[in-house]
Amino acid sequence: MKILVMNGPNINFLGIREPGIYGKQNFEALQHMIRDKAKALGVEVELYQSNHEGALIDRIQQAYFDKVDGIVFNPGAYTHYSYAIRDALGSIPDIPKIEVHISNIHKREEFRHTSVTAPVMNAQIAGLGLQGYLLAMEALVNGLS
Repeated sequence: MKILVMNGPNINFLGIREPGIYGKQNFEALQHMIRDKAKALGVEVELYQSNHEGALIDRIQQAYFDKVDGIVFNPGAYTHYSYAIRDALGSIPDIPKIEVHISNIHKREEFRHTSVTAPVMNAQIAGLGLQGYLLAMEALVNGLS
């Protein structure tokens, strides 16, 4: 099984950007946690992060050709307004996808309460910190569809 873990804008600034909201662990720590979890689950994992909308769309489309078995995706701020990313995710309905947010977007600023990407995802995990990524990986391995 191959899982693609994608991160959108500013996730690479974990530990630097608003540690009171996103925690003090840095992006490298998140990547290490994900790789360790993949090893424990016996799955292949690819990590991808970009601050650029088009690059994220290109990687989503490439996931189809790579025959990825599942996607864990934190779209960052694109969650709330990128219909282009939503359309890219919607174009691969046969690949299970879980949206992850480190903070609880439903308890933050009003504009964060709406996810335009959620309707084309299989599930959403929000507010569980970096653990949300690991839980999403477990859900994919356990047959979320």
